[in-house]
Amino acid sequence: MKKRISLIAALLLVLASCQKKQEPIEITSEEYHASVDKVIEIMIHDIFSPPVASRIFAYPNIAAYEIIAKNNDTYKSLAGQVTGLESIPDPKNDENINYEMASLIAQMELSKRLIFSEEKMESFRDSLYMVWTKKNEATFNASKEYGLEVANFIGEWMDKDNYKETRTMPKFSVDSDDPSRWQPTPPAYMNGIEPHWEKIRPFAIDSAQQFKPIPPPEFSMEKDSDFYKEVMEVYEVRKDMIGKGDKSDEIAIAQFWDCNPYVSVTRGHLMFATKKITPGAHWIGIAKIASRKTDADFAKTVYAYTKTSIAIADAFISCWDEKYRSNLIRPETVINEYIDDSWEPVLQTPPFPEYTSGHSVVSGAAAIALTDIFGDNFAFDDDTEVAYGLPVRSYASFNQASDEAALSRMYGGIHYRAAIEVGIKQGRDLGKFVVDKLDMTKG
Repeated sequence: MKKRISLIAALLLVLASCQKKQEPIEITSEEYHASVDKVIEIMIHDIFSPPVASRIFAYPNIAAYEIIAKNNDTYKSLAGQVTGLESIPDPKNDENINYEMASLIAQMELSKRLIFSEEKMESFRDSLYMVWTKKNEATFNASKEYGLEVANFIGEWMDKDNYKETRTMPKFSVDSDDPSRWQPTPPAYMNGIEPHWEKIRPFAIDSAQQFKPIPPPEFSMEKDSDFYKEVMEVYEVRKDMIGKGDKSDEIAIAQFWDCNPYVSVTRGHLMFATKKITPGAHWIGIAKIASRKTDADFAKTVYAYTKTSIAIADAFISCWDEKYRSNLIRPETVINEYIDDSWEPVLQTPPFPEYTSGHSVVSGAAAIALTDIFGDNFAFDDDTEVAYGLPVRSYASFNQASDEAALSRMYGGIHYRAAIEVGIKQGRDLGKFVVDKLDMTKG
């Protein structure tokens, strides 16, 4: 009798265990936010340049979005709309597939391939895998299989974007005989980064040259020239800020939108780096803020990240095309040589040519994409920089935030006015093209 009771108890335990593994699994937008945050955390650790970082956002989000669009009544595939992208494969058997789970798995897998510290992404991924397996092993296995299949498919498309080829192209050659040309700046005097980024295959724009801006003012230190006036404006703005002290709003704005992923700090004979997010990562953070504020579900969250990251990635391709065409010298170099050899900008000058302002172009494009998703006059509190000891700043709209981001480059002492004003227009024109071209929603 005791053996029979023990056998029944054992069978009940087995049945309970099986039932436990058949729990429905809900994948929330917060899990997607957490994955994107983990990628940003790793990107900061690994120190990716702003253009490369934009690529790391775009492909995983597209992979996730394509899976959502495969099984959703609201969203359309990007196949045939984004350059070279074909329809992802249909699942072999969708009986047990959780499409949100497959979407997140694809995002994590492609992100892992694009960063250096893969083990950090694997640790985050495995913590989710463990929970999902315990809840419903059949659903997890089917979803994982499909998510990885799509990740491989998007990965093959990704590998044809010319990125790998640009890794072996020549370094940027500095022309020291031309006074208008960009020169490496202190304290690290780094080489110009990503001089071949215009060769990367665009996502939505037709070519890197499609939104080619007007040329910058011609280099001249004649006092009546437009260029000289712009140099002096940067110089005088910095002097005015010194007069106001370290607590001025201009300095606060410059620091909030700094977004330099690698700032070299010198202490005596010691040089070390402080790490921050890139401009693209800041706007990806704003996409998260807007998604949370509107209680966006999983699908809309992925949609918001995807459209925004495509606009950001194309903005970098467009901007970098102009940077290495005009190849314009930075304010710090000009002011130190011709006006005041002790002058220093508020922000550390980034290691690439001046025109147009990358943050202006990217901010303009991202703001247009986010406005298209969440609407105009969308007020939000931007806490993206709190992790770096900076307070929350509030905005009445995405465009207002982008205007401030662009102007921050003047306050920071790293851009002339033309690069800011032409750059924000370049970005907004590009952003409008992206949102008009990409037909991502049904009805």
